[in-house]
This record gives sequence, structure tokens and C-alpha cells, in this order.
Amino acid sequence: MSKLKSFAIAALCVAPFAASAEPTGDAAAGEQNFRQCASCHGIVDPDGTVIQRLAPTGPNLWGVSGRQAGAYEGYARFSGAIVAAGEDGLVWNEETFVAYVNDPSGYLREVTGDSRARSNMNHRLRGSAEDIYAYLAQFSE
Repeated sequence: MSKLKSFAIAALCVAPFAASAEPTGDAAAGEQNFRQCASCHGIVDPDGTVIQRLAPTGPNLWGVSGRQAGAYEGYARFSGAIVAAGEDGLVWNEETFVAYVNDPSGYLREVTGDSRARSNMNHRLRGSAEDIYAYLAQFSE
């Protein structure tokens, strides 16, 4: 088995555990910084309780921590690259979330190996990604 394939399998085995690790950021600061995200994303729990108004552009971020990338039932506007990355095992944890929001298309190009991969998210987060992840990690089942 190739070293790359072995590494990929090991990463997939670790991903579920990494998703449940304690976030390193400050959730209170993340709540304040979420306004960078709020024009496209919201947070609504499965019972319909609105934590942050759900915007029509991006998927609901309830339960994003530990979720397979490009997989949110009822949301159909994911790019093919993020769906493919999720099908190949990309799961949102602090490390993957921070890398993605800092450069969405660049990150997808890296993880898919496709130099033409694109994300439909065209906003690059300006700092505080760990804080925003800590804020979002509170909203999981």
C-alpha cells in the first residue's frame, strides 16, 4: 500500500475523533465574529429554533462540527468539489474548518488534488476562524 494511501486511511480514521475534540477558540468572540458569516449562513436547530437568522445563500451551520463536507440535507448549492471532498472523507473539525474558511477554493484544490476545484463560498474569513469554530461547535447534536 502506498504511503499516501496509508496516510489517507489513517486521516479518515482519526477524523471522527478530531471532530469531537474541544475547540481551541473563544466561543464568545466567535459569536461576535459570526457577523462575517451571517450574510450567507445561519444557525437553526432541527426543531426550528433560530439561533442566527438563516440566510438563503449558504447552508445552515447547525451541526457543522463533525458533519461530512458538502452534505446538508435540503441544501443543493454545494460545489461539485466540496461534495467530492466530503464523499472522499472530508469531515468538518477545527483543523479542516479553519483551513477551508481561510481559502475555500485553495483548500479544495489541495484536498482534492484538482487544480480547477472551486468552492461556491467566495468569502475568505479574516482572522478569528478558531473562535467562530468554537462558537459553531456548541450547536451540534
